[in-house]
Amino acid sequence: MTELVLLRHGETDWNRELRFQGQVDVPLNATGHAQAQRLAQRLMAEPIDHLVSSDLSRARQTADPFAQQVQAARGIGLAVDAALREQAFGRIDGMRVEDIKRDHADVWAGWTQFQSDYVVPEGESTRQFHARVMSALWQLVASHPGKTLAVVTHGGVLDMVFRTARGLGLEGPRQSAIPNAGISRVRMQDGVVELLQWADTAHLDVMPAQPVYDQQRLAR
Repeated sequence: MTELVLLRHGETDWNRELRFQGQVDVPLNATGHAQAQRLAQRLMAEPIDHLVSSDLSRARQTADPFAQQVQAARGIGLAVDAALREQAFGRIDGMRVEDIKRDHADVWAGWTQFQSDYVVPEGESTRQFHARVMSALWQLVASHPGKTLAVVTHGGVLDMVFRTARGLGLEGPRQSAIPNAGISRVRMQDGVVELLQWADTAHLDVMPAQPVYDQQRLAR
C-alpha cells in the first residue's frame, strides 16, 4: 500500500484576488514562500521516499525548501510532472470572477452548473481533469509500491482525490476545505483510495488568515 502526502501549493497574489489561476504560471507571494518554509520544517520528520511536484511555479516553489533539505539529508531529488497541474480553464484562465461574469457571462453560467462534462472553451472538463489526475497518481503508485510519496500540487487536483476517496462523483461544487500549504494524506492500492487525513494546517499557526475559495458562494 502506497501512502501519498498531498500538499497544496502556497499562497499567490491571485489566490488573494480569487482569480481562476488554472494553468497560468503564477509565482508564490511572500506569504506563500513563508508557508513553504513552514511546510518544509513540518515534513522533515516524515519518512518520505519520493518527492514530486506539478511543473507550475507555485507548486515547484512550494516544494523547493523541502526538496533542498531532503536532497542534502537523504539524496532524494525533486521530480516534476505536468500531469499534476491544475485544471485548464481555457478562455477564463487568469481572470477574476467579476470580470468573467461581465465578459464571459455564458461561460460563467455554464461553469456554475458544476456539470462534469462542461468544458470552458479551450479548457478541459471536470471528467477529463479527473481522469488526468487519477491516472498520474496511479502511475506514481505503480512506480513506488509500498513507499511514502510527497506530492505538491493544486487545489483542483486535491478536490479530485477527495471526491474519489469519498465516492462523491464529479457533479456539484467542491465539498472540502483545501487550504494553501495544507497537508492531506491518502493510501492507494488496488484501485482504492483511502482518506487518512485532510487539510492539516497546524504548521501554519499564527500566519495570516487565508483567502477562502467557496464555489457555492461564488456561484450565487
